[in-house]
Amino acid sequence: MAAPAAAFAGLPRLSRLPATKGAAMTDSHRPDADDIPDDDELSTDFSNQFLLAMPGVVEGSLAGTVIYICEHTRRGALGLVINRPTDLTLATLFERIDLKLEIGPVKDEMVFFGGPVQTDRGFVLHAPAGDYTSSINLGELALTTSRDVLQAVADGNGPARMLVTLGYAGWGAGQLESEMAQNSWLSVGADSHIIFDVAPEDRYPAALKLLGVDPVMLAGGAGHA
Repeated sequence: MAAPAAAFAGLPRLSRLPATKGAAMTDSHRPDADDIPDDDELSTDFSNQFLLAMPGVVEGSLAGTVIYICEHTRRGALGLVINRPTDLTLATLFERIDLKLEIGPVKDEMVFFGGPVQTDRGFVLHAPAGDYTSSINLGELALTTSRDVLQAVADGNGPARMLVTLGYAGWGAGQLESEMAQNSWLSVGADSHIIFDVAPEDRYPAALKLLGVDPVMLAGGAGHA
């Protein structure tokens, strides 16, 4: 998975997000803008939530994933898969963008598949927020896409905790709401401990525990708690 220097370049605009699930909603089936409620009228705001892919419903590259929703507005939603490591290390990624990383265990950490959209772009989910060029504050966490956060890591002044991904999961206007209504995802309030401290292969069951859901009972789940 290539990672050119241009990968860290700025946050996508929600109004132009490509759809994550190609068959979910075509442009001709998306709601008209006038039919979509304003941000403060969203029936459910999934920002700062985990989405857990329902077995047998969500297929392809997002099957079995846990997605942290960074932002959800009337224009769409943006999230990062947190449980799908690639075979690319941070040291290799830094080398590809002409940065030298020599800090102990950090250089051996894995870069994650963040989602099927723009997989040549880098995203850093981190805590604490810090002050970076292209960054949005998510409360306890922040999402940064500018190179300066990685420069800070290389210099030993980066965020204490971080998850680096290539790509993201994106939903157009009304698409996530439609998928939730179809019980494609379970949702629960996000826990940063799961993002940063739990092994990737254990993050899905750990998120299920937040819901109190038994994996064998997932079929016919209720969508969100």
